[in-house]
Amino acid sequence: MKDYRQFYINGQWVKPLVKQDYAVLNPATEQEIATISLGSSQDVDVAVSAAKNAFATFGYSSVEERISLLEALLNQYMDNYDAMAHAISLEMGAPIDFSTKAQAYAGKAHIESALATLKAFEFSRIVGNAQIIKEPIGVCGFITPWNWPINQIVCKVAPALATGCTMILKPSEIAPLSAQLFSQMIHDAGYPAGVYNMVNGDGMGVGSAISAHKDIDMVSFTGSTRAGIAIAKSAANTVKRVVQELGGKSPNIILDDANIDKAVTHGVFHCMSNTGQSCNAPTRMLVPVSKYQQAVRVAKAVAAKIKVGNPAEPGNHIGPLVSAVQFEKVQALIQAGIDEGATLVAGGVGKPEGFASGYFTQATIFSEVTNDMTIAQEEIFGPVLVMIPYEDEADAISIANDTPYGLAAFIQSASPERAQKIARKLRAGMICINGAAHGFNSPFGGFKQSGNGREWGEFGFDDFLETKSISS
Repeated sequence: MKDYRQFYINGQWVKPLVKQDYAVLNPATEQEIATISLGSSQDVDVAVSAAKNAFATFGYSSVEERISLLEALLNQYMDNYDAMAHAISLEMGAPIDFSTKAQAYAGKAHIESALATLKAFEFSRIVGNAQIIKEPIGVCGFITPWNWPINQIVCKVAPALATGCTMILKPSEIAPLSAQLFSQMIHDAGYPAGVYNMVNGDGMGVGSAISAHKDIDMVSFTGSTRAGIAIAKSAANTVKRVVQELGGKSPNIILDDANIDKAVTHGVFHCMSNTGQSCNAPTRMLVPVSKYQQAVRVAKAVAAKIKVGNPAEPGNHIGPLVSAVQFEKVQALIQAGIDEGATLVAGGVGKPEGFASGYFTQATIFSEVTNDMTIAQEEIFGPVLVMIPYEDEADAISIANDTPYGLAAFIQSASPERAQKIARKLRAGMICINGAAHGFNSPFGGFKQSGNGREWGEFGFDDFLETKSISS
């Protein structure tokens, strides 16, 4: 069992000011794998002070210096790549092959993206008689989730480092192992003391202290919409910038000209990836009435091929949900779907056969779903797909937009032109047509209650910069 009770503050590992141990569990076994400390507002004060002092120098560092440091960080990441993949698999249950190919890969990709963007970014230009300068915003507070742990850490930390900001990170207390390893990478890459600080803790303790802190200039949060609202309210008293990537209930519109077998198969597998624990997962499959029964048959057959397995073992399977709390939430929502009259096509309540321990759940599909049902409106964050019939294009667009969220949407069609026209009518920040991947240099973020601001690539730089005009 790992002892990770220390925080990384001002360039060194330090003990918490107040002892408050927290057990980290392996979601596949429910056994304790590490102990961390839950920080306090006093720990946050120390970390923010270190970041504020470091900003006085790092905020004026050269682009060349920041490029060199990011390159050193990338080297550290690659040297520890396999260790990162194993840490993520252990802490949140991602199958090791998926953790290696997708979860750990995302951290590498975001460092590379920040490096490329930094090398080409225009921090100064002339407009009329004014010099327009982009300067780092200052001290940043990051509150990150457990579902894509290193992805969400690095897509915030890398652009902040690239633009000259200093920071304090609060990773998820449920999945803190990857953050521990990443913090050591920062240290070994040679970043000046105080530029990057990491304090473990929960939302009520460290998270609240970060969002309200008077010396933090911006907060970037990824997590639930409920928590995002609380953070925004807390941050309002100090008028700091708040950037949020929140929940989603993304529609997957299969048009009548699409290859139903191919589109449904891809849609089911995509929804179940990461055990459904992705904010942009295509969890609402919209199918024309004329093709609906065919789509349901295909979905049922695909679900039968989805295997649940031990995340430590290689293979193409899904792992457990991250925690007992998440397991109970998903089980309750599956039961709600049954109680509200949806038809259970595959899966259902209870663990899969052969899994007595661990937070494993069945790949579940509902048909005969109407968009006003709980399972069609609430973000389940588990391997649960709802299939909704629609009459025509206008009806599909109406159903797709009938949600408080607007993170992502997906369209399947034999006509790219038709899909493009529909994409323009969807109220979502990211649209993927015919299985196209969302690149690491494309903006990540959504409309409505899915948040504000954008991450990734050059678009991820904007939230870390202030604009100054010097006229002469």
